[in-house]
Amino acid sequence: MEYVAGHGYPAPVVYDVSDDGLDLVMQRVEGATMLDDLGDHPWRVRSHAHTLAELHTRLGRIPAPDWLGAGPVPGDRVVHLDLHPGNVMVTADGPVVIDWTNGSSGTPGSDVAATWLIVACAEIPGPRWKATLLGAFRHLLVSSFLRHAGRAAAVENLRPVADWKTRDTNMHPTETQAMRRLVEKNC
Repeated sequence: MEYVAGHGYPAPVVYDVSDDGLDLVMQRVEGATMLDDLGDHPWRVRSHAHTLAELHTRLGRIPAPDWLGAGPVPGDRVVHLDLHPGNVMVTADGPVVIDWTNGSSGTPGSDVAATWLIVACAEIPGPRWKATLLGAFRHLLVSSFLRHAGRAAAVENLRPVADWKTRDTNMHPTETQAMRRLVEKNC
């Protein structure tokens, strides 16, 4: 996070890191997640899709440092690999990207592909009514996001990213099946 923030990217400021690197003291980010904001204001779907694409574009310009591990598709840019509406805080000062656990080096297209897979296939958390509402807008969010972020580059990276993502033990079997169907439909 320090590295991307040093390049002007909207990530929380890190104040201290434990000796083992596992614990962080960082800036408290005030606001709702983009996902929660979409649940409360679904008419913002296109605007949030554009913002999400802009965050990808900005991140894709940051060169990966040598010490950063490689993602599922080799490349020389910083990728988040979990940059979806649940990991974007909507603050008074603009969006802030959180949860950098999967941050690595890769291609911008692989990052867009990861977001496509997550947004299109992941179960939507929260109350049933909100999940149903957001599910109704899922296609519009995905299509608007891909229009701005670059569908062609995402398609090129979709299969290897899906292979990597479906090995994630946190994924529910219905999510991995949906990801496999999405790959077969688009590759």
